[in-house]
Parts: sequence; C-alpha cells; structure tokens
Amino acid sequence: MKRIFAIGDIHGCYKTLYELVFNRIRLEKTDRLIMLGDYIDRGSMSRQVIDLIMNLQEEGYDVVPLSGNHEWMLLSSYDNHDMLPLWLMNDGQTTIESFGLDEISGFSRTYIGFFRNLKYFHREENLLFVHAGFNDEAEDPFADREAMIWESRFSYSNPVFTNTRIIHGHRPKQLDYVRSMISQNSQVIPIDTGCVYGREMNYGYLSALEINTMELISVEKMDE
Repeated sequence: MKRIFAIGDIHGCYKTLYELVFNRIRLEKTDRLIMLGDYIDRGSMSRQVIDLIMNLQEEGYDVVPLSGNHEWMLLSSYDNHDMLPLWLMNDGQTTIESFGLDEISGFSRTYIGFFRNLKYFHREENLLFVHAGFNDEAEDPFADREAMIWESRFSYSNPVFTNTRIIHGHRPKQLDYVRSMISQNSQVIPIDTGCVYGREMNYGYLSALEINTMELISVEKMDE
C-alpha cells in the first residue's frame, strides 16, 4: 500500500524538515507527500525549504504542495505593492532576506511560478487536505480560495463534507491535542504543531501524519 504523508506548516524550518523527510519518515518515490502550505516566513531558511520541495518534484517524488496564507501574501505583494505592508507585518522580510534579495521584485520567475502553481486543496478518497479550512456556508466551498488559506473550523455541516475527514494546518496546536483528535477519530485534524515557535511556547515540533495508519511522526525543532 502506498504511504501517504501530510506535513503541516514549516515556516522556514529547513533543518527540521530535512530530518523529518529523510531520516524519520524516509520518503520514497512510491510514497505521496502532501504539504499543507506556509513554507515561508518567520523562520530563517525559507529559500532552502522551497528548494527542497522543488528538488523533490524534479527528482520524481510524488509531492503535492498546497498554498498557505503566507504564500498568498507573497504573491499578492509581488503583484500589488500596496499589499506589501501586510506581508511584512507577518515576517515577510525574513523570506526576502532568505532569498538574498533587497526587495520583493527581485524574485525569479522560477520561484514566482512555483508559488502561482500551488493548489488550494487536495482530495484522497474521503480525505480532504487544505491549509486552513473551508467556507461551510458556501454552496461550493471549493470555490472560496480565501477561506481555504485563512479559515479554520472545528467541524463542518455542509453536505459536501459528509463522511469526509479534513486534514489542515494554519493554527498551531500542541502535540497532545493533535494526538487526541486523531484518537477520537475527529472529522477535523489539525497537524500544525508550531515548529517555528519553539518549546518555549509549548509548540516546537514539525509533524507528518501517515494517512493509512494515522500515525503522527514529529521532530522537535532543530533550527535556530
């Protein structure tokens, strides 16, 4: 059976991501890796994170990267500099510096193309993967991209989500909380365990959820 992993918010924690992908889950080309967005900002190694994801794709690994609100803020700022203050307020400067740039206009077409091609959700049978969540009141929740990168919920009642489990990131949760949601067979499972925030805030882990076994594999933050 193909292993399917989902990884929550990375936020520039490259060393921790590398440890998780290559030494803990030992990703193989027969696996599928679904990444839930927010690869950039806050941590100091955003470029290395993006390069790792792009390299995995180029080498033939089955990687499905989704967009988070931080990727959206980067693109919005790139397209419209009036949006730049919002991104900078959310630590966008760390990403600009990680790429060795002085300003956002310096991003290469290759990286901008990567961000533009990110999907907003992914489905695996009765599982939905998304950065934040969905607009539960919308007739077509999959048309509301803003909700998918900003809006997290504890449960959903829209008929389109009947018998569907939603795996998301966006809002950091403590490991024990995530494990409890898994053990309770919750409809909604958050897997952002706040790697970038560190142990001083009772977070400090990067986590991968293996979908077939519902095993949570976590690595304590290794980045400075």
